[in-house]
Amino acid sequence: MTRGTEKTLNSMSQEKKSPENYRAASGVCTYQSENRPTVSVLVSTYNWKEALALCLHSVLIQTVKPDEIVIADDGSREDTRELIDRIRKETNIPIIHVWHEDKGFRLSEIRNKAIIKAKGEYIIQIDGDVVLDKNFIADHLEVAEQGHFVCGSRIGLSSRLTKRFFYRGLHYRPSFFILGFMYMFNSIRSRFLRQYLSTHYAQKNILRLRGCNMAFWKADLLKVNGYNEYLTMWGQEDAEIAHRLIHAGISKKYLKAGGIEYHLYHKPASRENLKFHNQILREVIEKKIIRCKNGIIKES
Repeated sequence: MTRGTEKTLNSMSQEKKSPENYRAASGVCTYQSENRPTVSVLVSTYNWKEALALCLHSVLIQTVKPDEIVIADDGSREDTRELIDRIRKETNIPIIHVWHEDKGFRLSEIRNKAIIKAKGEYIIQIDGDVVLDKNFIADHLEVAEQGHFVCGSRIGLSSRLTKRFFYRGLHYRPSFFILGFMYMFNSIRSRFLRQYLSTHYAQKNILRLRGCNMAFWKADLLKVNGYNEYLTMWGQEDAEIAHRLIHAGISKKYLKAGGIEYHLYHKPASRENLKFHNQILREVIEKKIIRCKNGIIKES
């Protein structure tokens, strides 16, 4: 959810095991319920409770349940807290609401605060304006592997299809043929393709990622000191941390043909600080920086 769009969006909505044992010999890790890592789903949100309700309910019906849900709330109103309290009563999955005061777009900071609170060994990161396929977590765990972070895709919905989600509810799925060519492939689920593409797709293109569909080992996020809080406003926060993870020896895998999510339509966020963010990203790439100074720990 981005800022400056909530009026339009609200009107639209009214219509433990040892980690080193997880890696399979094939390099693709397929988990059984008794030996998977503990999982935290990290959900970022800001003032769109209707979308957040769809998102959280899609987490609750996963074929593989997370150990907890951690909501990174960038200063939403009281009605978001009330929604979260209601949903807590529907599940035995712990829901942790991490909130700070609304002082503008501070996604990196609230994500860091949520990372600190997360108890899971493995953090699957999404945004509160996506609806997950029921196999989303299972697919992520299938490609999870020590020494790697994972980037997934999304299906971008039009305003019209977003309205249908709100009207028809959680189990609505748009037809393959109305998604548009750009998103058709992202709606396909195939284990064979998923395993092959995880180590063959977009390996050299680090910038090919979506912050609304990523996964990390918590220990790796702590190793690079989390997100760079100098990146305020929208843009490059996910690419910046991805480069630092790679500089730290953590490789990228891509989740394709699985980890399906539908991104609800909203107006694009402001790009007014993007030039500065690009400068920071270039410095990280050129100097091969691993730890940011203004992250989870404030370093001089």
